[in-house]
This record gives sequence, structure tokens and C-alpha cells, in this order.
Amino acid sequence: MDARTSSTVSDDIEPEEDGAKGARRSRVSGIDRALQIIDHLYETGGPAGAYAIAKAVKAPLSTVYVIVDDLVEKKMLSRNADGTIWLGPRLYHYGLAYARSLDFMAVATHEMHDLCRQAGETVQVCGREGDHMLVLAMADGPSHFQVSSRVGTRVPLNWTASGRLLVGHLSENERIELFSRCARHSPTGRADTDARTLSDSAARAYQDRLSVQVAESDYSVACIASPVCDRSGECVATISIVLPEQKVLGDRELYAGQVRASAERIETLMGWRNH
Repeated sequence: MDARTSSTVSDDIEPEEDGAKGARRSRVSGIDRALQIIDHLYETGGPAGAYAIAKAVKAPLSTVYVIVDDLVEKKMLSRNADGTIWLGPRLYHYGLAYARSLDFMAVATHEMHDLCRQAGETVQVCGREGDHMLVLAMADGPSHFQVSSRVGTRVPLNWTASGRLLVGHLSENERIELFSRCARHSPTGRADTDARTLSDSAARAYQDRLSVQVAESDYSVACIASPVCDRSGECVATISIVLPEQKVLGDRELYAGQVRASAERIETLMGWRNH
């Protein structure tokens, strides 16, 4: 059997330092390496070459070549014309199947489309992934207004109305520590980066069940969000209306009432309103 082929079915062996015995060897399985490659592409959010991947996951280049070839063949990864690697269509189908199995996403997606028709604007359902807000689902409004944050987009928590809501239930110390670590300057320069100010803003938004941001992440784009909280009161997701900033200035209360009502309906259908 060819040495390159065998690394996909046997363990990938790398030295690991052991203080008592000197250099010993630890094994990283082929499936672990495959997950490291897929995770790296997902976390960086863009295609990468085999050399860059190998360096990032600290794996032998020859091993990465073999695993990537195997995953491309199985459509778990795809190879672009320039040779870079990106996530493949098979992962998308797995993601759709997983989303269909989640009661929450079914309920939230149905409400998202209802709110989209009612408000006549783009609506998103968002969740938290570590230090980022993640767009979980999206319904495009009927207007020609374009929103850059599509499904799968990860944005620093301090840039968005939803990001602040998603951590509003945490303790003050937890919020301050989180924003001290993850707050970033936004492209427009209007997103706050002071940890204490962000912490206070997150707590108020959570208490009011409403968060509004105007042109903090994108020019001329505003967002009005409301939290979806589980039985314990933890904000597990948000539903938000994304629209031109001039509409928020003119009809803020109208949109605020609509998005609050949608969040409450999701909680009611999930049996969470007793929080």
C-alpha cells in the first residue's frame, strides 16, 4: 500500500515531548485530522491552500495532501480553480438535515418568514458562537435593500444588536470579561469597544427585550432585535429586522413592537414563556 494512501486509514504519528521518557510518540487519527482541516476552514471563513492548512493545524504537509484529496473525492471539501480548498456540498446537505431535526429552528424559521411578510424587511435569526454572533437563518425582504450578513456569517458580538442581547443574561463580571476579550473595531468605526459600556448596554437591552444598532457594522444599515430566552432566562437566540437606517429613525416603535411580539411567539411555542 502506498505510504500516502495509508495515512488516511491509519493514525498519523507525530512526536510529543515527555519529561520522564524523553521524546515519545502520540497518535492523531485520520478522522481527527479531517475535522481539524474542516474546522480551520470554517473558523477562518474562506478557502486556503494545503500548505497554509498544514501550518495552521500543525500537521505534516504530506498527510494534509492525502486527507484533502480524500475529502474532495467524497465531496466533503471542494477544490477551487486556483488550487485552494473550501467546504464541500456534502457538508451543506448534512447541515440542512441537522437543521430540519431541530424543533427550535423549525419554529423560529416559520416565525422569521411571518415577520418578514409583516414588516416587509429582511429578518434574521441569530445565535452565539463563542465570541461571535452567528446568522442561523435569514428571510430576504421584498425590497432591493441588500444585507451583507448572510446565513453562516460570524460577526464580533459588539458590532450588532443581537450580539449584545445574546450575552445580556450573563453576570456583570462575565459580560465585562467577555467584551474585554472579544470587542473589535467595526468597519464603520461606530461600534463601541469599551467593555463596561458594552456590558451595561447588553444588560439594558436584555431587560428591555430590545436592542437597536444603527450603522455600527455596515454603513446605512440598521438592526432591531429581540431576545429568544429559554426556561432559565438564557438568551439562546435573537430574531431581528435588518433595514435601512432611515426607516429606524422614522418608525422605530412600529418595528420594535413587531420584533418583540415575534420573539415572544417563539418562546410561547417552545414552552419557554414561564422564564
